[in-house]
Amino acid sequence: MEIVRRIKTHGVKQSFKKISKDQHPMLGRRCLIRTYSAGVHIGDIVYIKGDTSMEVQLVNALRLWSWQGGGLSLSVVATQGIKGGRLNRTPEIYLTNAIEIITTTSEAEETYVRFIED
Repeated sequence: MEIVRRIKTHGVKQSFKKISKDQHPMLGRRCLIRTYSAGVHIGDIVYIKGDTSMEVQLVNALRLWSWQGGGLSLSVVATQGIKGGRLNRTPEIYLTNAIEIITTTSEAEETYVRFIED
């Protein structure tokens, strides 16, 4: 069975390729990604290497340079958001060495946009 995931981010609807139920469960979802050396990014996953999940391609991405008030855990940042911070837009980015992938909530997404600097 194949499905099409539709994502609405920052007021823009996008459709991505058909994915089958045996593909990676995070494909097509809006997530926070922590990498080993490239920092923390938030975006829509359009590619994820299935065997290791360590390579991820994001669109409609944000780079999270710093945050305040989101707790110590990135899980809290992904689910509850931040009260301060610095982010910038990155239309598309390919990340390697992804070590944590967490889905974001609409509540958290609403807080990010207040601190985008560009």
